Amino acid sequence: MPMPARALIFLPIALGLATPALAQAAQDMEAWTPTATALRANAAGISLPQTVGGLSLTKSGEASNGGRAVDNYAQYLSQDGAVQATFYVYMPTYADASLAAYMTDKAIMERFGAKTRRTSYDSAAVDGLAGRAIRAVYDDAADGALTTAAGFVHAGRWIVKIRVTGPTERRRDVLAGLDAMLAGLQVEDKASLHRTAPAQFAACPVADAGEATLTRAKESTLAPAQDIRIPRDGKDQLCLRGAVETAEGRYDILQQAGRSDGAIIVPVDDSGTLLAFDPAAPDKGYRLSIHMVGQTDLYGTYDRVPSARQIAAILDGKDPQTAQAQAIVAYAATGEATMQLGGAARR
Repeated sequence: MPMPARALIFLPIALGLATPALAQAAQDMEAWTPTATALRANAAGISLPQTVGGLSLTKSGEASNGGRAVDNYAQYLSQDGAVQATFYVYMPTYADASLAAYMTDKAIMERFGAKTRRTSYDSAAVDGLAGRAIRAVYDDAADGALTTAAGFVHAGRWIVKIRVTGPTERRRDVLAGLDAMLAGLQVEDKASLHRTAPAQFAACPVADAGEATLTRAKESTLAPAQDIRIPRDGKDQLCLRGAVETAEGRYDILQQAGRSDGAIIVPVDDSGTLLAFDPAAPDKGYRLSIHMVGQTDLYGTYDRVPSARQIAAILDGKDPQTAQAQAIVAYAATGEATMQLGGAARR
């Protein structure tokens, strides 16, 4: 059975894989180690029982970035194969469980149709700690045929996503599977577990201030991107600054509510791909970086926040100013970063 996708949206920016030199520098390592009763994601130090909630492990591997152990999955099935689950442990360079839940919610609603109902969306416990996960349940998916449920956890650099799906008449088994997986998840460094809650949004309409101009950074000033300065994991309210319409779909422009001088992000998919415009310094413009699993592409600084039209052109791969990254930073599963100046053309 093919591995279920995470409903990824393959925009041009999401296809910029690390060059061979970077991939080699991000040392190969084994993604998973089975024990007598559990399956352990080695670099993350996160484990799940091989049999849990009426589901049994059937396969494990890497969803992308083969050999780097930064994008890992394990598939579970009920004995009759009717209920299936996927356990993802992946390392986006912008890790946010609340945002992962929000983007997965959008993907589920788009994929399974208008009859799909979100019947639960709240914080939950994981590894015995309250408020360290988000739990979501969707009924009447696929014209009433399916129940699907999801859990999200942020531990250190890693995001854990659990998806469980089955026929509507097996709803009880779907929920039992998700709850057992959240309860059975073991995180070796419990201090790395972030408190998380569903994202809350307010409106913050902002009129376009005109077209922005990108200035390339001096190579001597390029460095691996620091944390984008915006609250994560539902710790503060975000607001919808606007939206971008592209050939592939519609994407929200988000910023922290109540702040006009903070970072701005445009999430692209449910695996952590996003555009970030981070203030370079007071009144010094906005640095553009593109984040994805195990990699960040660095660009220059815009004199202002780009217009919706410009952001759409970046996403569609039609903006000549961002046709090539100034630098690509590849991250090993250990967190070690390797930067290549000069970048590469986005595919």
